[in-house]
Amino acid sequence: MDKQIIFEDEHIRVIFLKGSSDTLVISFGDLISRAKGMSINAEKSLIKYQYNVIGIMPKQKSWFPKSSMILMQQQIQPILEQFKGIVGYGGSMGGYAAIKYSNLLNMQKIVAFVPQYSIDPDVVQDRRYAEFFDASIHQDMQIQADEVDSSREYIIVYDPYYAEDKEHFLKIQPLLPKMHVIHLPFTGHEALSVLASSQLLNDFVVEPFEITYFYKRVREVKKQSKFYYRHVLDALLPRHNQALLKILEQNEIALDERYFDAVLKQKLVQQLFNLKQGTEQNLHKLGVHLHFVQHAAALPANVVTAQNHFVVFNLASLKLESYTAEIIAANQAYLLPLNLTANALVKLTLNDEYYFLSMNDRGIHKLVKDGDPFALDQSPLVFKHYADFYSLSYKQLTLSCDASGFTQFIENNADEQTKLQLC
Repeated sequence: MDKQIIFEDEHIRVIFLKGSSDTLVISFGDLISRAKGMSINAEKSLIKYQYNVIGIMPKQKSWFPKSSMILMQQQIQPILEQFKGIVGYGGSMGGYAAIKYSNLLNMQKIVAFVPQYSIDPDVVQDRRYAEFFDASIHQDMQIQADEVDSSREYIIVYDPYYAEDKEHFLKIQPLLPKMHVIHLPFTGHEALSVLASSQLLNDFVVEPFEITYFYKRVREVKKQSKFYYRHVLDALLPRHNQALLKILEQNEIALDERYFDAVLKQKLVQQLFNLKQGTEQNLHKLGVHLHFVQHAAALPANVVTAQNHFVVFNLASLKLESYTAEIIAANQAYLLPLNLTANALVKLTLNDEYYFLSMNDRGIHKLVKDGDPFALDQSPLVFKHYADFYSLSYKQLTLSCDASGFTQFIENNADEQTKLQLC
């Protein structure tokens, strides 16, 4: 399919992709999918259905300044006049532009995922994008009543439980009283990632809006989306501690070890252990591949946090954490208690063999068998005794243990959460 740049300035690059359909899709990029060569946002999906496409790709994080868009419109008007059906599509910054310039570009349908109303800190409380606000190009940048029209069809997809995006939605809503809304709970700002589907995008472009049909299609797509389960679990865990167990019990899954990022995977594993359900089967479902399992009786834990939890090395997540004695006893195959001596390197006993615990500057731990060499990027952890407390350190950093059992190495060694005791 032929591509050509039809407008470009310091803020945007506009590319025309000629197709064979009667519909023109104006696809707006976002903070992630910015101008790069001749690429267009959602290009593969749009090519699949032979759409004519105008890709408006941001070169900077500048939210499609109105001055650039007006100059662009004047340049591309002959192309716009060739089409009766024009659909705007975009997410976040691109969703904002699709709505704001719907009149200017004569779009009949606008599909906007998690759009902003403005990023002006004097207009919205949301500060996620305040650093990108530039008064010299963003004067009155909020979506205005005279920039939209009730004769146009607007579809907005967002998470009503995500406060930052809900603020923008509530400010846009009075301007578009007849808009269609699809709620996508527990997805945060990642609605576009969750619903990434060529077929669903095509539905948004060509299908008349019927709420039952679109919710059915959305459910089908999100059930296949790894992003959806990531966000649902992350949102539910703090409030519904049985949610993870129900998902694992009701689904025969075996996730790839890279499915969850390291932080979320650690949360999930910790939740399983707190529920006393840290079985090999459940860990395997979460994509946890075990390199170590404790088969022999472990030494008793003797390092106590400020919350009266015991510090352990989690063999599943390979992280230092803290738990109650009851939880450690229920998961003794995977939670290796720290039994330490003051003013010495951190040394653990695993299956009757001794290992030093080391770490690198990226926070990656390794167990080094007694007598084996350390990797060049790894340094040992040291357990130190002070007058009134103990601490566990890595170089100039000190281990801090929070009430939920997570740990991190921080610079402030006077913090109360860094003070440990021996029992």
